[in-house]
Amino acid sequence: MKLVKMPELEQDELESFHYLIRDSAREDYAITITWWQPVKEDLGKTCSMWGVIKWMDQNSRRVKLVNDEESRWIQMDAIINVIP
Repeated sequence: MKLVKMPELEQDELESFHYLIRDSAREDYAITITWWQPVKEDLGKTCSMWGVIKWMDQNSRRVKLVNDEESRWIQMDAIINVIP
């Protein structure tokens, strides 16, 4: 596994991701989220999962992504891509 630094994102990219996440929760459609997971110091790996947003925890800044096989809490600050 190749470790990488967390990509730096522009504000408009983050706003687009947040819109798609809120829309998935509201309209109940699947999206694919890619996030960065730290492994060693400032290096980590990217993970990806598809599903529907079933819960948004504003206090902890995380979302719950659910599909037929699994559900996972993902930190909003770790999200690096969202595809409808």
